[in-house]
Order: sequence, then structure tokens, then C-alpha cells
Amino acid sequence: MCIAAASIMAKVTRDHICYELDKKYPEYKIAKHKGYGTKLHMEILNSLGPIKGLYRFSYAPVKKFFIKKVKLF
Repeated sequence: MCIAAASIMAKVTRDHICYELDKKYPEYKIAKHKGYGTKLHMEILNSLGPIKGLYRFSYAPVKKFFIKKVKLF
């Protein structure tokens, strides 16, 4: 029961954080996708890029913005 309650509390807290971030960054539609890797979220990320201090830069879809592609031949 405690684990289930903690899980629900964490989800509700995360949702509230996402609503606040959505007010600050409305173009990212955070309240809609809540940070999950949905098609919409990936499209927005590809279009606008990651927000410094918000995104985990070790996450592959974010990391690719910092890898420079070099044409060798």
C-alpha cells in the first residue's frame, strides 16, 4: 500500500510540475505530454531544441543535439 501511495503521489507531483513548466515554456506543450517521449514531444524537441537545465542531456534524443556530424569523405 505504501509503495502504491508513493507512486500516486509522485505522479501527481510530476503533473503539477509539468503544469508550472508549461506556463513558463508554453511552446513546448509540457502539460500535454508531461515529459514522456510522445510523437508530439519529439517533434517539438526536434523543432525547438532542448531547454538547458530542464532536459537530461544523457537522454539519447537530447544528446543528439550536441553531437556534431563530421563528413570525412
